[in-house]
Amino acid sequence: MGARFEELAWRETPIGAISLRRRRDPALQVEVYEVKLDDEYLMSSLFPVAEIELARLGLAELAGDTLDVVVGGLGLGYTACTALADPRVRALLVVEAIEDVIDWHRRGLLPFATGLAEDPRTRFVRADFFAAVAGDDGFDVEAPGRLFDAVLLDVDHSPRNVLHPSHAPFYTPDGLRRLAALLRPEGVFALWSDDPPDDGFTATLAEVFTTARAHVVPFANPLTGAQSANTVYVARR
Repeated sequence: MGARFEELAWRETPIGAISLRRRRDPALQVEVYEVKLDDEYLMSSLFPVAEIELARLGLAELAGDTLDVVVGGLGLGYTACTALADPRVRALLVVEAIEDVIDWHRRGLLPFATGLAEDPRTRFVRADFFAAVAGDDGFDVEAPGRLFDAVLLDVDHSPRNVLHPSHAPFYTPDGLRRLAALLRPEGVFALWSDDPPDDGFTATLAEVFTTARAHVVPFANPLTGAQSANTVYVARR
């Protein structure tokens, strides 16, 4: 067993100082990996259920057997790893704004994400997801305008609680139409949110997509001993 607390990585970024920490939880007897932005917790390995369900629920909507998938926001890698576990996925493009987060995976700092960086289907793109949607080339600078079967997004806390004001236009009908234009016919957009289902945002999705649904994802919270929940929105073009 290593030190009870260790800061594995830290870097100042345009949206704040991002850090990866590992700590030993004496009550649960597990190693916990956490990502913080300044003093705000972004994610924890204690609560991976909704990040996993983001990929499962999103890909379950697709009927094809050769899927090209974008994951927006790499984080601890749960969504990307779950996508790769689907044998239909032939290519995974991971769009991450912070090079250090990509480096965590390339350096093998996250044991539960082993194999993600090495999988030949994975390609990391260091880019701002929201700027890519707003731009002319889309997600893949090597193939401008490339279309995808699914886009799985986990960056902001929720559509109304964003990490940076520049992200807010994405969650409007105009922003979502630009995203939809990067999907193949009947392609899927799925979004993680820390907030309960937002009827207003579901209605916004329905303006742009053929179908839109908010899934409540419950999970056991070992810190409170009770149940918590996140939301996964799934919309199909």
